[in-house]
Amino acid sequence: MKEGIHPKNYRLVVFKDMSNGFTFMTRSTAPSKETIKMDDGKEYPLIKLEITSTSHPFYTGKMKLVDTAGRVDKYMNRYKKHLDNKKK
Repeated sequence: MKEGIHPKNYRLVVFKDMSNGFTFMTRSTAPSKETIKMDDGKEYPLIKLEITSTSHPFYTGKMKLVDTAGRVDKYMNRYKKHLDNKKK
């Protein structure tokens, strides 16, 4: 292997699946501005993920709607007045 091509600043980082709340800790060099306090009482850098193996349909065998852009909320806010009038 080539010498000197791998980073030397690995540290413990927590990755969190935002769709189901699953967290796991591993070593990484990925930058992060947020931190999270874990069960051991220490704070670690936090990297948020939209999907992991615990929420991906291929691994879970379940189909799940993942609305990452908030499209449903945008629709509901845009047409809220119209929908409220329809309910009356």
